[in-house]
Amino acid sequence: METKRLFDFLTEKVAQWPNKHFLSSKVNKQWKHYTYTETQQKANEVSQLLLNLGLGKDDKIAIIANNRPEWNFVDIGAQQLGVVLVPMYPTISQADYEFIFKDAGIKYAFVGDANIYKKVKPLLHIAPTLQDIYTFDKIDGAKHFWNELPQQVDVAHIDSIKSTINEEDLATIIYTSGTTGNPKGVMLSHRNISSNIHSIQQITPFMTGEKALSFLPLCHSFERMVFFSYLGIGLHIYYAESMDTIAENLKEVQPFCFTTVPRLLEKVYERIMARGHALTGFKRKLFFWSIDLGLQYELGAKRSWWYNLQLYIARKLVFTKWHEALGGNVHFIVTGAAPIQPRLVKLFSAAGIVLLEGYGLTETSPVLCANRPDESERVIGTVGLPVPNVEIKFAEDGEILAKGPNIMMGYYNRPDLTAEVIDKDGWFHTGDIGELQDGKFLKITDRKKELFKTSGGKYVAPQAIENKMKECRFIEQMMVVGDSRKYVAALIVLSLPDIKDWAKENKIDLSNSITDHKQVLTLLDGEINKRNAEFGKWEQIKKYTLLQEEWTSETGELTPTLKLKRKAINERYGHLIEAMYHNEEAVHV
Repeated sequence: METKRLFDFLTEKVAQWPNKHFLSSKVNKQWKHYTYTETQQKANEVSQLLLNLGLGKDDKIAIIANNRPEWNFVDIGAQQLGVVLVPMYPTISQADYEFIFKDAGIKYAFVGDANIYKKVKPLLHIAPTLQDIYTFDKIDGAKHFWNELPQQVDVAHIDSIKSTINEEDLATIIYTSGTTGNPKGVMLSHRNISSNIHSIQQITPFMTGEKALSFLPLCHSFERMVFFSYLGIGLHIYYAESMDTIAENLKEVQPFCFTTVPRLLEKVYERIMARGHALTGFKRKLFFWSIDLGLQYELGAKRSWWYNLQLYIARKLVFTKWHEALGGNVHFIVTGAAPIQPRLVKLFSAAGIVLLEGYGLTETSPVLCANRPDESERVIGTVGLPVPNVEIKFAEDGEILAKGPNIMMGYYNRPDLTAEVIDKDGWFHTGDIGELQDGKFLKITDRKKELFKTSGGKYVAPQAIENKMKECRFIEQMMVVGDSRKYVAALIVLSLPDIKDWAKENKIDLSNSITDHKQVLTLLDGEINKRNAEFGKWEQIKKYTLLQEEWTSETGELTPTLKLKRKAINERYGHLIEAMYHNEEAVHV
């Protein structure tokens, strides 16, 4: 029988492998391990703590912390009582914290470190339901999670409560980061998430007993679902120390697999390319010969013996270094949250590293479609085939609609918004526009709300243009503008390491302002015009402005899942956007 309540995945593993390592994280620079039995014991202690605080079914608690075993102890401990966990990103704004705490009626909060505690503490006087805060790190004046866990645990009583929890019961509320307006609380049941876990397990080559490195935030629905997938299969999870130590942790852990977002893979690629540019003589020629060969790689294509021979040489002499950078044991990488550049998929595939791109939303628990390990079931530029138990169809305007047991219960406190996205027949309206490639592989073409119309009446899909332009190694980030304007323009964040490498190769002095440098502008003009040719005249970028500062979630231009906050960027750079339409001298053409 399929496991349908999330905490039952742990119960099964305790019975199967009680003393096998399951969770690991660094404490004082040393890996600390927890077995399945120890994880269950800590979850029970959390359940007892919550019972002692008077919490019961449908009460809400918050968790705000980077990935660490305590996160999972609280999650499972709450689930066992029917207490609803509301996870939040450590990087969201004070206003978002206040809104979510009030909207969800949070009673207790569990936070990671002093920085987060400092942001949450004022809510004790602002959010009327919030009674106390527990911290995973020891902080003066705060209740320390580890000190507050009870010595005595009534396991029989906890088990009796567990028996009353139904698969249809609310398991968690995940507030969407939202590119506009207040966050929306997505209600997901045990069945919503567990159905997606079983779908993923059918198509992903997880291996029992192998190791996985986790660094995507557990507060995101994707990594949360993946956690329980790992648990169900029996993988040993290691938590990266931070985003800055991923390269080091990959080499230490040597994971079998991991999940990521395209931006991280882009950074890996950029570091590899920087090393390549630093080479000289034969080694440099060999490196770029291998890159050119990799860019010719076609998934599932019948390759000539000559190409295969060259690929064998490239893998032995160059691409093996890519494997080493990822720990040396990676069998596959799952990527989502944003489109990945096709050239990266080609190069990683040529290197023998399987990249599986998928697609979904928080509201869909989250995965709707995914590319498969078999190259015949993987198409570059698409998000793959629907996962088992999920149906996909299209509305008349091309919007992607989905149906399945993974579709959310609704938005918390907002039946009106729920009715806007789930129709009377149970189809969830994703807000994304798409089409089928080869009759079965889903290709996302844009966000429905992000489509805009020029003053000439032509529709423009900005994401498609941005993705194509970002194939240029000199373009780090980009936002296309042009709503109700006479032509399309763009804000571009330069990839400074690549620009500097190019300048060094060509003996160009960049000591003055890079964004105004005549040769840099000439370079960008050529790169953009080359890619403009792939679009209709009304879609082509006519003007652009270069920026040096990278957009981040901390500075407000990106959501925590690294999507563009178009409204925020429009507001911050409104003067530059206006200049591209009114001041000929202030822009680069």
